Amino acid sequence: MRRRSTSTPNRVTCQLSETLGLAPMLYQIHEWQRAILGPLSHYADASAKMFSDLTSPLSHVPGAQRLAAGYELLHRLGKEYEKPAFNLPQVNAHGEEIAVIERVVLDKPFCQLKRFKRFSDDPDTIEKLKNDPVVLVVAPLSGHHATLLRDTVRTLLHDHKVFITDWVDARMVPTSEGAFHLDDYVAYIQEFIRHIGAHRLHVISVCQPTVPVLAAVSLMAARGEQTPLSMTMMGGPIEPRSNPTGVNNLATTRPLSWFKGNVIHTVPPNYPGRGREVYPGFLQHAGFIAMNPGRHVNSHWDFYENLLRGDEDDAESHRKFYDEYNAVLDMPAEYYLDTISTVFQQFLLPRGLWDVAGERVKPSSITTTSLLTIEGELDDIAGIGQTEAAHDLCTGIPVDRRLHRVIEGAGHYGIFSGRRWREVVYPQVKDFIRKFDRPQG
Repeated sequence: MRRRSTSTPNRVTCQLSETLGLAPMLYQIHEWQRAILGPLSHYADASAKMFSDLTSPLSHVPGAQRLAAGYELLHRLGKEYEKPAFNLPQVNAHGEEIAVIERVVLDKPFCQLKRFKRFSDDPDTIEKLKNDPVVLVVAPLSGHHATLLRDTVRTLLHDHKVFITDWVDARMVPTSEGAFHLDDYVAYIQEFIRHIGAHRLHVISVCQPTVPVLAAVSLMAARGEQTPLSMTMMGGPIEPRSNPTGVNNLATTRPLSWFKGNVIHTVPPNYPGRGREVYPGFLQHAGFIAMNPGRHVNSHWDFYENLLRGDEDDAESHRKFYDEYNAVLDMPAEYYLDTISTVFQQFLLPRGLWDVAGERVKPSSITTTSLLTIEGELDDIAGIGQTEAAHDLCTGIPVDRRLHRVIEGAGHYGIFSGRRWREVVYPQVKDFIRKFDRPQG
């Protein structure tokens, strides 16, 4: 099943909001629903265990397996899905199993910069690890958590030192921390680059962050700051007017005031961010589900039948997928509306009219950072040509240090996760990074 991650609402999400009448109490109503379903979900979980645990007498009554399967399905439909863990305790690097420790190296109100530190007690392996290129993965702030890029990180760890932006759920950020705009996103990326050290860094941006990452590096270059050794941009809306998708079309057919009135709601009192305006994760999730309801119904029915057959492998795959898919975060309203306006309605970046904190974004200022763009042939989020457009803007980068690739048969998710990512995309990314892992004059 394809996962979706985008910084604009899909059409179904917006229709849901209109149907609900834009009730000011929508977020609170969701919380009441969650409070009601919570105890029922816990009861169903306990019942599933009682009817499936072989040490329980109830597991031997007629129909116990069917009851256990039904209760587990009920539990999963009603449970609260928390942010998943990256869960990357070890990785194979340089032919050895290497321990990995996840740690926060810079803690900001709306984002944590995390590093996946690799450890070994073998001197030769340690020396090899030290010489690996440094990569900053900029994850999307667009509905799902950064753990959506778990496979991206796991693969990169084979041959790189890896950092990632782990964005914070806006409902957990107190209003005392202030607003978070698209300009702030750009500033965060610049701070992270400086913290790691641009002189040894390669930046990989996936989907939505291709735009603010290009802005961040452009502004640094224009100021005369050192910029990263390379940028890899994957499936992002640099030029949304090129082969527009349903996501792009929706953003251009509604005024900004419509988005503010239909998808922006206020965090209720039971969260640290009470009073903050956000695009709620639960509303985004409703849209994700409503786009392919039949597919999700069939998936859950298959899960139920797998439990009846005792097919634990397929059942566990279902659990892992939906543990990730159903875990969503709230986006700050200011950032979300800025993205709609700047990227998808006014097209300020490709038009050369984008100002960030009073400074004009000029990608042509970049001269020493190599550029790789990657697109999926079947991407229905960022159409063919939208990411490639970065080459038309980065005219200061010599042609021999720019590369574009289209991945045949890959959708949006496939260019950064799954078999195609590991077998087709990653080898090209790895080779590009190795080729330019040195300062350019």
